[in-house]
Amino acid sequence: MEAYKRWVRRNRDYVRQLSSLASGMTWLLPERFAASEIGPEAVSSILGMVTTVNEHIIETTPTSVHTSSAETSFLPLSLCLTLLRDLETLIEVVAEQLYGEDKKWNLIALTEAAKVCVRLAAFRTTGYKMLLQGGETENLEHSDDLSPQGNMGHLRKPIQNQGLGVNHPQGLNSWNLEGRAMSALSSFGQNARMVSEPTWLHRVQQQQAILEPPAKIIRTPSLSTFLSEKGIRGGLFVTGETMFVLRPLIYVLLVRKYGTQSWFPWFISLAVDLIGNSMLSATTMSQDSRKDQHFQFSRSEKDELKRRKLLWVLYLMRDPFFSKYTRRRLESTQKTVEPVPIVGFFAEKLIELLIGAQTRYTYMSGS
Repeated sequence: MEAYKRWVRRNRDYVRQLSSLASGMTWLLPERFAASEIGPEAVSSILGMVTTVNEHIIETTPTSVHTSSAETSFLPLSLCLTLLRDLETLIEVVAEQLYGEDKKWNLIALTEAAKVCVRLAAFRTTGYKMLLQGGETENLEHSDDLSPQGNMGHLRKPIQNQGLGVNHPQGLNSWNLEGRAMSALSSFGQNARMVSEPTWLHRVQQQQAILEPPAKIIRTPSLSTFLSEKGIRGGLFVTGETMFVLRPLIYVLLVRKYGTQSWFPWFISLAVDLIGNSMLSATTMSQDSRKDQHFQFSRSEKDELKRRKLLWVLYLMRDPFFSKYTRRRLESTQKTVEPVPIVGFFAEKLIELLIGAQTRYTYMSGS
């Protein structure tokens, strides 16, 4: 495995180009949307998983030979979510072949439930930060309210004696007799230590400090601590993010009960999306509370909110809206551009792909 990691990292550009080419070629496989779709979909899923693992290997490349031990030995939650996304279409196809159109929603519901559990765990372990790309991308940016100096910046700040240019420990008055005595005693202790310790020991300590930087202790706040610090807007944020995580599972359970041609799952899913997004947007509104004024989104989190709004376009591709409105519009467009030699050919293939992809929940789920 280590040899494969080294090969991928040395040939990262070639690996990415090959993965992109192979992913595009899967759309040209015969009978992709036919009854015997398991074979082509299995090839697509395997290629997707291989691409995901390769990207993870490339992104976790050590910056130097001394940081190789810092690689995580466990499977990151973001990688688990990406692998689930690569597998879910194959699971849907196999479930439909084995159990039929109606009972396939049982396995789809189990898949969505697994994704909900992993996403909630990721939401908890990141300290209740927004899930980027549904949790597939780690949210490493700090929000705008964090201090760049951190909580430990005041512990070792010396007080400079103006005029003399001498630093003294904090809390001591340099013009006081006791302060001068303590300063002299501290300097004597430092000089004595430098004399007593051999030179080679200093070199070893310096090299060890360079090769093994101190590990940062990241404490994940509990939910009660997060809510007490962020106030009402923190509660709105947690509720909105939880609704975003639960929305696909709610939709699948309702479709499993009422069917794909019922408007009830469609409207409930849209309502959950709208309400959750409204709660997230409300967290950035100005309020009088001093605590709430420090709740701001980073740039990547603002981009994530825009991405989620763009996903609402998929409601046009979900039944019953698609079968009643969108499909008719696509077919009329195809008939309009069909006489045009080149445009008509590509429009026909594009509409065929859209209609075929719409039959798969996982392609239009937006989860």
